[in-house]
Amino acid sequence: MPSLATPTRLASFGARTYAAEGAWHPAGRHVDGIAAIYETTLIPPGGTARAGIAWMDDKLLSARLYSGSVSPGGGPYRYTAPVSPAAAASLVAAFNGGFKMADAHGGYYTEGRLIDPLIAGAASLVIYADGSVTVGAWGTDVRMSRTVVAVRQNLVPLVADGRPTALAASPDWQAWGNTCGMFSCAASVPGIERQWRSGVGVTTDGALVYAAGPTLDPLQLAQLLVRAGAVRGMELDINPAWPVFASYDPPTVDGQAAPSNGANLLNAKLGPQTFFESSYARDFITMSARRG
Repeated sequence: MPSLATPTRLASFGARTYAAEGAWHPAGRHVDGIAAIYETTLIPPGGTARAGIAWMDDKLLSARLYSGSVSPGGGPYRYTAPVSPAAAASLVAAFNGGFKMADAHGGYYTEGRLIDPLIAGAASLVIYADGSVTVGAWGTDVRMSRTVVAVRQNLVPLVADGRPTALAASPDWQAWGNTCGMFSCAASVPGIERQWRSGVGVTTDGALVYAAGPTLDPLQLAQLLVRAGAVRGMELDINPAWPVFASYDPPTVDGQAAPSNGANLLNAKLGPQTFFESSYARDFITMSARRG
């Protein structure tokens, strides 16, 4: 099965502060003997805490959007938590989706149904019938076709043309969502600019890249995606309770992914067990091994 070229080590944003910074290592089960996911960590510009980045080979992996009763709501859905035993037999990784739809300023399409209207210009993660996935602005970079099976919109583009958008680089960090405070998520506590944030983007050769970190402002998140090669990118969910990227490495080729063989990209509040809990009510994306 054809695969993309292995990603090259990422340059640090300053003096390298630890030996493995920017160095990729394989994660999750291999597909036809080939690593389909690589992970690394980088300290963002002006930051001190490590952020995690995952690179996913779209040639070896097939994407699927799972939907929840809270986001987007409006079920029931065929694909919803928990991941079924049949799907677990090929699962390589899973990661969080976006905001609740009331806050996403975008739409949601899945399983042949328009759950919320798709908005022109909105940042969109789009999945096709063959399992390929991309990211772009709706109506320009991506649009509806007979082969589109899922669209998850969230805010506006964070990365465009290989660089942070003007809004990402602006002082208006509140445009990228309401954040928790330093020590509390109570509504009465003022939010902070640098908080848990996650995002996803696509590279020129079609790889999907995910980034997340505990103390990121919108520009830093965009810069991480760009450093990982993203030419288009979007913010996903934010705040401590929601960003999660987990990979799974069962002991056998066709073994079932499970919390026991899962690993987190970062030490986040959620973990590999999240997608196997029937109580999990948010949307998420799975990346599974293509067989062939």
